[in-house]
Amino acid sequence: MRTLRSLVTVFVSLLATAQCTVAQQTTYPDDTWAKVQDPEKAGWSSEILQQAREYSQTIDTAGVMIVHKGLVVDEWGETKRKFNVHSVRKSLLSALVGIYVDEGVLDLESTLEDLGIDDRLGLTQAERQSRFIDILGSRSGVYHPSNLIGEAHSKNWPERGSHAPGTFWYYSNWDFNAAGAIFEKETGKGIFEAFDQLIAQPLGMQDYTYRDGMYEPRSGFGGAQGRSVSDFPAYVFRLTARDMARFGLLYLRKGRWNQKQIIPKDWVERTTRSERPISEYSGHEFYWWTSIDGKPMYPDANTGEGAYAAHGAGGHRITIMPSYDLVVVHRVNTNDRTVPVGGVDPGTSVSSAEYGKLLALILEARKQ
Repeated sequence: MRTLRSLVTVFVSLLATAQCTVAQQTTYPDDTWAKVQDPEKAGWSSEILQQAREYSQTIDTAGVMIVHKGLVVDEWGETKRKFNVHSVRKSLLSALVGIYVDEGVLDLESTLEDLGIDDRLGLTQAERQSRFIDILGSRSGVYHPSNLIGEAHSKNWPERGSHAPGTFWYYSNWDFNAAGAIFEKETGKGIFEAFDQLIAQPLGMQDYTYRDGMYEPRSGFGGAQGRSVSDFPAYVFRLTARDMARFGLLYLRKGRWNQKQIIPKDWVERTTRSERPISEYSGHEFYWWTSIDGKPMYPDANTGEGAYAAHGAGGHRITIMPSYDLVVVHRVNTNDRTVPVGGVDPGTSVSSAEYGKLLALILEARKQ
């Protein structure tokens, strides 16, 4: 009996030690972000971080935040300014979908026919068989004109009926906008209000309010073409870099924030990996870009095993690198963009190659 008690005592002690260690390693921001006071002592090279800053000034970077182990290692530029996040909005919706899938409100196997989804030009019987999970995988097989994308761009899509649902990946704003409409129809919640209540407030986002959201019911960004081509509007988010960094840290922590599971852990794990590559280096599932077989997601930047990212037109990015306990947020001033999103204004964009070079410098600054 004494031996058993001793074993129990040792086990409890080891468990308490492990819990304490985890608590020490798992840091979250309070009302504001805590910053590393001495990058060198935290395992970072101040000299190389300065090189990253200087390089970012030669491209169209508007702001950068680097979060390591829950602390801000460095930040520069307009990290407190709200910019349109562009297609990062899709990763935000993916998080909301996961919450309601876990509650049984959303069914991934439901077809468009089951959900009562149709559109302006009508959907064929074959298109109506596309499931919600196909839409979330950008494999709906529906090539219908969509709002927010220029009509000329939509005309370059595959021919309608050319691919059965679930069989062919194609980056289509129709899928993304329809997913937003399905979310609101099935949950009875507005996307921006749901994000505010279920994610922004629990994470203590410093800047976001649901009024920052906007529905865009026209083709061409900002009404550049001004004609609605679909019944489904795009859902446009405006966020600051420091709020995007909280969202990135939430995913880095497998959907957990302090003592509360905000997004189901299994949803985070399921949606941030892909076994169906769309290129040599990356996959795209559930509105997240994922690394394949540990390969770098960007030229020159070794992002480590299991990296994934949210991307937005012009160079808005949240890159999450679990191997390094690291989140990097990158912003571009696309607020004044007047061209359709299908096109890129070279004066306000950072290419994947340019971002990859910047990220490579940031990763080179890591000394541990």
